[in-house]
Amino acid sequence: MKVEKEKKSILIVDDDNVILESLRTIIEKEGYYVDIVENGRKAIEQSKVCIYHLAVLNVLLPDMKGTELLIKLQEIFPEMIKIMLSGLPLEKAEEFLKLGATAFIVKPIDPSKLLRIIREKLKEQEDFNLYA
Repeated sequence: MKVEKEKKSILIVDDDNVILESLRTIIEKEGYYVDIVENGRKAIEQSKVCIYHLAVLNVLLPDMKGTELLIKLQEIFPEMIKIMLSGLPLEKAEEFLKLGATAFIVKPIDPSKLLRIIREKLKEQEDFNLYA
């Protein structure tokens, strides 16, 4: 009998409700558990009470910069994969990667690219037994 693996949990942080709901729908269809929040403060609160394997973070949030949120989440849970979303140019990616981001995606979001990155990063995380 094959044992089903734990359903991976993902947190999405963006101030645009259309993006939040769209990403939730797309990612849940792939079999992941998804929580959505619209600001950095709520993301930090959620990360203290729930264990997320991965977070998708918008760079521009109403209550803090994406870099601030990235740093705080890195402190709370360094094993969590953090993917940054931004309409900013790709040159900014290096800054986010130095602060702990695992990937950087430029908006508008290509759903197939996002899902590919999510699968790849979760597989790497599993291979390194970061949640063992």
